Order: sequence, then structure tokens, then C-alpha cells
Amino acid sequence: MRAYLDAMDRAASSAPEPEAEPRRMLAALGPRMLELAAERSLGAHPYFVPVEHTAFARARLGPEPVLVVEQTAVLETDPAEARRIARLFAVDYLQTPNYARNLRRMGWSDQDIAGQGSDALIDAVVVWGDVDRIASRVREHLQAGADHVCVQVVSEDETDVCLKELAELAPALLDL
Repeated sequence: MRAYLDAMDRAASSAPEPEAEPRRMLAALGPRMLELAAERSLGAHPYFVPVEHTAFARARLGPEPVLVVEQTAVLETDPAEARRIARLFAVDYLQTPNYARNLRRMGWSDQDIAGQGSDALIDAVVVWGDVDRIASRVREHLQAGADHVCVQVVSEDETDVCLKELAELAPALLDL
């Protein structure tokens, strides 16, 4: 990644009309990538993480770099239905080595990560419930050190952009 950032910097500086220093953030989960994000970018954008990771990331980044955390949400109050929808989203991430490794680093067991994930793990990485519950989780990320929280609402239909749900959440989230 350092070589890649060096190549980006060289390309930017050799442009016919060099632009200002590139404004970039790194998708970062582990300690070394978070430290690189602090050193070589504006900050980090962790994805598919529990609130505990936000505090971990802020500690690694230090106080200045921007920390923009993604929080997946399902606007559904029935636990079984909410978790079913959350698992449709989460299953691929649970099988991706870097996300599984990050969850293990946060203390989750192989049993929690296996298959479609334990209820506790799903509840930690995907908030579900009503508007107040989702806003509360976003507030937890902010209290743990996030500067911004990107809320990604998901539904059973992968092509649904969830505009209705986002409109319902917006007033509560804008007040945080």
C-alpha cells in the first residue's frame, strides 16, 4: 500500500499542471493500515465494523485524522426478520479474510463468524430496529471517536436504494 500511495503521489506531481496535494482517505481496518491512513491520508474509512472498532481505530489514528465509519442498518423491528435481512448483506463479508480477521481481532470467535454469523455478531455489525435504535448506534460510534458515520440502509432487495427508509431516518440522524 505504501508503494501504491508513492505511485499516486508521483503521478500527481508529474501531471502537466500539478494539482494540490491529493485529498484521500484509506479504507482501513487493521492497526498497520490505520497507522498508514494517519500518516499518508486525511484519515480512515472502516467498513463492516462494530462500535468497539471505532474506539480501536481512533486510538490508532490519533486525534487529528478523520474517522468516517460505515454503519449498516436494517429498519425492521422484528428480530428474526431483521437478522435474516442483515445476514443476506453480511454473509459475503463474513467469508472475506480481511473482515473475518478484523472481527477476530475485536474478540469475535470463529464460531461467531462461521456460516451466516451468530446473532450477537450480526447485531454488533448491523444495527436493526426502529429509528431511535439506529440513531442510538450512530451516536455510540460518534462517542467512540468517529467524526462521521455513513449509514448504509439495506433491505432484502439488493437493488433497493432504500430511499423511503433513509427519509425516515434522516431527521433523527441529522440531529446527532
